[in-house]
Amino acid sequence: MWGGRFAAGPASIMREINASIPFDKRLWQQDIAGSKAHVAMLAQQGIVDGEDAQAITEGLNRIAAEYAADGVPVDLDLEDIHMVTESRLAQLIGPTAGRLHTARSRNDQVATDFRLWVRDAIDEVAAGLLGLQRALLARAEEHADAVMPGFTHLQSAQPVTLGHHLMAYYEMVRRDRSRFADARARADECPLGAAALAGTGFPIDRQATAEALGFARPTDNSLDSVSDRDFALDYLMAATQASLHLSRLAEEFIIWASQPFGFVKLPDAYSTGSSIMPQKRNPDAAELVRGHAGRIMGCMTALCVTMKGLPLAYSKDMQDDKPPVFEAHDLLGLSIAAMTGMIETVTFRTDRMRGLAESGFATATDLADWLVREGGIPFREAHHITGRAVAAAEAAGVPLDQLPIATLKDIDARIDDRVYAVLTVDASVASRTSHGGTAPAQVRARIAQAKKELDS
Repeated sequence: MWGGRFAAGPASIMREINASIPFDKRLWQQDIAGSKAHVAMLAQQGIVDGEDAQAITEGLNRIAAEYAADGVPVDLDLEDIHMVTESRLAQLIGPTAGRLHTARSRNDQVATDFRLWVRDAIDEVAAGLLGLQRALLARAEEHADAVMPGFTHLQSAQPVTLGHHLMAYYEMVRRDRSRFADARARADECPLGAAALAGTGFPIDRQATAEALGFARPTDNSLDSVSDRDFALDYLMAATQASLHLSRLAEEFIIWASQPFGFVKLPDAYSTGSSIMPQKRNPDAAELVRGHAGRIMGCMTALCVTMKGLPLAYSKDMQDDKPPVFEAHDLLGLSIAAMTGMIETVTFRTDRMRGLAESGFATATDLADWLVREGGIPFREAHHITGRAVAAAEAAGVPLDQLPIATLKDIDARIDDRVYAVLTVDASVASRTSHGGTAPAQVRARIAQAKKELDS
């Protein structure tokens, strides 16, 4: 490949460190597609004879069939997927294969292949996240009025509904999908034709190749075209944010599945046992999702560090751009599938959730709000009155709604029997009717709206 420039071949260690075929063989479909679009354009522009272009295209089709059936052969001497394919093409059609590389470089070729792959990866992730959203919606609708404790600092704070809690993750995933959509839009420019770094003197039609490969437009600067990996970083940053959300959901399941909480029973399909403790049901799938987030974040950091000091245009460091993206994509796909499966099949123990919601003085804020509304008391004063009521209930070992009215009146004479209407957990959640609140009516309204969003 290096032609007449070098008298001797590379050392064995150089062949090994220089070759990317062990991992970039994953780009074979994109590489074949890019080459077919390129040669079609060369023929259209009269740069390559039509018969030669047809022979090249037929050869590429045959190679694609071979790769699909048997995989891509790994030959370190040929370095990468581009040269493996070109070498095989030469075996099939002879010297005519050499015309394929007219008016392009491996620099714009790999940039195009990688963009195509990332674009496909984004579409896969978007489909997976859509499935997760639908699973969250279904379970949220099922439990729109199931009361559970809402937490701050992992301390019981105010009662919420399980449907509201699950819809919080729906909103996170909605933002994740929007980030991937933004990344895809920015990646929708075709580098093919930028050649090594300066463009080409051949009369190529870059708009034609961009359209043939489904890009919105060609890139506008040849230097930037071959040195840009923003599209890969965009993908990794969106993947990192999505993995953080999945990790938070996984952590909730891990906590909820523990005996002190007992909020969920995880399905057998997403749990494991212990080699010596037969009673154990370990939330291993959720723990692995939590762990994958760290690895995906590491992939993002790795590519950031690789790119941070590179001058224009192409440097060999950029060969290491693909492994972190491939690894992150595989891990993210597994994480999305695992959490979707858990959401769809987990058993929520809503009786346990309600019991804990009723036991933690979670309606204290409702008492304070009632004092403001019905007694005209400033909230800060109402807060102090409520604190004394909580202390009295704690001393008596009863929830707030079971404190005798005489006790409440001793705390503040402005409290009367009407207060009991707001001290139950059901009354508390039902009262949170502000936009985005936990009231079952609000939760169902948001679910209905979300269904329309997904269907559209």
